[in-house]
Amino acid sequence: MKKYCFVLILILFLSTINRVFPQQWSAEQKKVWTAIEAAWATSTSDKPLDFFNYLDESYFGWNYDYETPSTKVDIKKEHEYWSKKDKTVYYSITPARIWVNGNFAYVHYYFSVVYENSSGTPTGVKGRYTDILLKKEGQWLCVGDHGGKISR
Repeated sequence: MKKYCFVLILILFLSTINRVFPQQWSAEQKKVWTAIEAAWATSTSDKPLDFFNYLDESYFGWNYDYETPSTKVDIKKEHEYWSKKDKTVYYSITPARIWVNGNFAYVHYYFSVVYENSSGTPTGVKGRYTDILLKKEGQWLCVGDHGGKISR
């Protein structure tokens, strides 16, 4: 029985190793991922609304929690509200796939975030996103996304 459990655990580990240790990224894939990292870094900065510098004006995204897709204006209103209530104290993002073709890219990734409300109570959230990016004047901008928190 112990041998069977060990083999099962080993198979499960080996089946997830590709997700834990992703492929080697090309130079352009790294540039796309750097843009995603920079956008997320603003969430813990003293200017969290700078996040909107990474969204193109044509942005149209759909979070799992919303009934309909949202524009950049919609998301900005929400972030302005929540940035006064909650503060991001920790986050981690991990790429699953980065695909680039010329000035177009998409990224599948996982995230983990800890927020604190005004009384200091932490809340953890885990999830995944797919970001769709367009390179404009040398900068990767998000034109759309889909994802959000997931339950485990």
